[in-house]
Amino acid sequence: MTDRTTETVPTASTQDYLTDAAQRTVLFMETMLNRGNNYLEHLDQGTPPLLKFEHEVVLDGATLAEPCNYALLRLVPPPEYAVNPQARPVVVVDPRAGHGPGIGGFKLDSEVGMAMRAGHTVYFVTFRPEPEDGQTLITVMHAEARFLEAVIARHPQSKAKPVVIGNCQAGWAMMALNATRPELFGPLMIMGAPVSYWAGSSKLNPMRYAGASLGGSWMASLAGDMGADRFDGVHLVENFEKLNPANTWWNKYYNLWSQVDTEAERFLEFERWWGGYFRMTGTEIESIVENLFVGNKLARGTVMADGQAIDLRQITAPIVVFASWGDNITPPPQALNWIIDTWGDERAIAAAGRTIIYVLHESVGHLGIFVGGDVARKEHDQLVTSLDVIESLPPGLYEMKLTAKAGLDEQRWDQLEPGDYTVHYEYRTMADIVALNPEGRDEEAMFSTISKVSEANAQFYKNWVRPWVKLMATRPVSDAMGKLNSMRLQRQLFSDNFPLAGLIRQQAEQARQHRVAVADEHPLKLLEKKISGQINETLNKYRDQRDADTVKSTRQMFGPQGLGAFIKPDVPDADIAHARALLELASFREVALAHITEGGFPEAVCRIVLAGMVSIGAFERRSLRLARLLAQLPANVRSGTEQVNWIALLKAQACITAVAPIEALNALEQLLPTPASRENALAVSAAVMMIEPTLTNPRSEIIEFLMNTLGADPERVIGLARELTEALDTPKEGIQPTQPIAAATKAKPAAKKRKV
Repeated sequence: MTDRTTETVPTASTQDYLTDAAQRTVLFMETMLNRGNNYLEHLDQGTPPLLKFEHEVVLDGATLAEPCNYALLRLVPPPEYAVNPQARPVVVVDPRAGHGPGIGGFKLDSEVGMAMRAGHTVYFVTFRPEPEDGQTLITVMHAEARFLEAVIARHPQSKAKPVVIGNCQAGWAMMALNATRPELFGPLMIMGAPVSYWAGSSKLNPMRYAGASLGGSWMASLAGDMGADRFDGVHLVENFEKLNPANTWWNKYYNLWSQVDTEAERFLEFERWWGGYFRMTGTEIESIVENLFVGNKLARGTVMADGQAIDLRQITAPIVVFASWGDNITPPPQALNWIIDTWGDERAIAAAGRTIIYVLHESVGHLGIFVGGDVARKEHDQLVTSLDVIESLPPGLYEMKLTAKAGLDEQRWDQLEPGDYTVHYEYRTMADIVALNPEGRDEEAMFSTISKVSEANAQFYKNWVRPWVKLMATRPVSDAMGKLNSMRLQRQLFSDNFPLAGLIRQQAEQARQHRVAVADEHPLKLLEKKISGQINETLNKYRDQRDADTVKSTRQMFGPQGLGAFIKPDVPDADIAHARALLELASFREVALAHITEGGFPEAVCRIVLAGMVSIGAFERRSLRLARLLAQLPANVRSGTEQVNWIALLKAQACITAVAPIEALNALEQLLPTPASRENALAVSAAVMMIEPTLTNPRSEIIEFLMNTLGADPERVIGLARELTEALDTPKEGIQPTQPIAAATKAKPAAKKRKV
């Protein structure tokens, strides 16, 4: 596009404002013509993924024994991003929820960009606009498993399995695949992914009530059948737009018009992706709506694949869940309640050796999770650079917290914790997740009733209506109807094919040459903004009233005073999971007690560190990286521990302390039979927890308690702890600060005062 030279008039007349408004109008119309051209050009190109990076096809799903429209790409990093051949690969999977692929990587500051910047080879799972005939969700799952196998085969030098990032719809798809093929996965990050569809509140996500107003899943089946086994993704995009009519009908266009000199490029970049509509098979959308959107079956473990139920408890690698309070598509309860329904008790997560971490953002919207530059530079960057720590965490449930280093007292963290943020992982319980549900979970019983009504309606439709629809539906008619959809027509018609396009471009060029832009403080500009605000407020009131009416009618029809009185809801999934967890915990405890006194110095150190971190309430990223340096301890301390895999041992001991915490500490006397071994273990633990050298900090209470119970000399423990941290601060030959943390770095000691 031609650069626009703008001269702002500080003291402008009414005529100046009218000139400015007229010029903005023709520039706005020109931008809309460009939007239409971009749409047509994208169609002519075959609707390729909108990635910022060059790429090559590694494996095409169309060539597999079970063909599908998915493909695996390797992204070529910019020259300034050096690839570390030892770093594990990262696989980004974009959602197939109406739009085309590319949302996770069409900016440098994105999930893809952050992973490349950290030295990882990045792969991207893309898909074409049209599915293959007969394609199902299981077909796609098998293809994605083949993609991960191909990635692993291409990186034999990396001993770690790939990190997989699943955006939105791809999040639950990757969880299902991970549960059936856990050997293919390293850490799994699910971003803005709805897994618990009945969760939420009437204020957070009114979309969950849509299933009730439509009578369940049968409408999705009808749409797929009318398309001759094709479901047009444009319908999903329309549903998204209906959620926020103020933005759809006014705000995004007013923002463009009011700031057309600077906003046009960003608008066109986003609209190029937003206007790409992809199709699914009717079988795919039917399975999604029946099993997930309305059925909510994934968390309960009742979704079937290849003859077996998908059990999310079979996911062995760490899971990181990113959710935001500003997300009206997938608010935190929908992203997190599966943890309660799957595990029932946080101790069951730890006892089974699993690690689940969640990150909550205060305000970013659903799409901002994937494309927001600030989110990429902060949360995505810290997640990617913390992979070694995430895998080192003892099993359990955590919330990841980020704090800017600027202004904090500690300034000696560069080697232990590079970057602008300090990160820690706070212990969480099921009660903490329940507390995130603003209206509680009682209303989920109503959605259980809705699901049963949906199943009855779907069965009626399949038996009595579907045969007639399929008899009449044809693909050519479906294709023609899709092209007439208003979402497509507004782009197709207003392009350079528009009869007045030439005149608009001529006027736009004149506006650029003689641009007059009044200041924001101009009275008429202020009036303009005020009117825009009133329009926005009116549309928001309409939305709120519409949503309130939908919620009210749903409660009246399906609640305990309606059909819920006759079609009883099922027992809550959380209750079933909790009962199962108690039985499993009893079994785990019996096994743990049988081995409670086995081990020696290494096991004792791990138990003390775990007890200390539990008393603190969090693991800090820098502490976990320091724990990796235990192999560098002085010979008199590390004697007999040279071959210890400290991370694996820490995880194993965490499984024991989760079910028998008191007994694990009581057994320390047997694990540490001599005074010297007890003092060494306490000193090492204090150094690892970074509470040395003061030990008067309230966070060191567990060390003080154990010094008393084990009869250790406090002065000797304090002195040895100080020596250890000073020794770890000494540069090690051959170790450079820029090496990956996992390879061992030069560590700096803890600051004497800590802030979390």
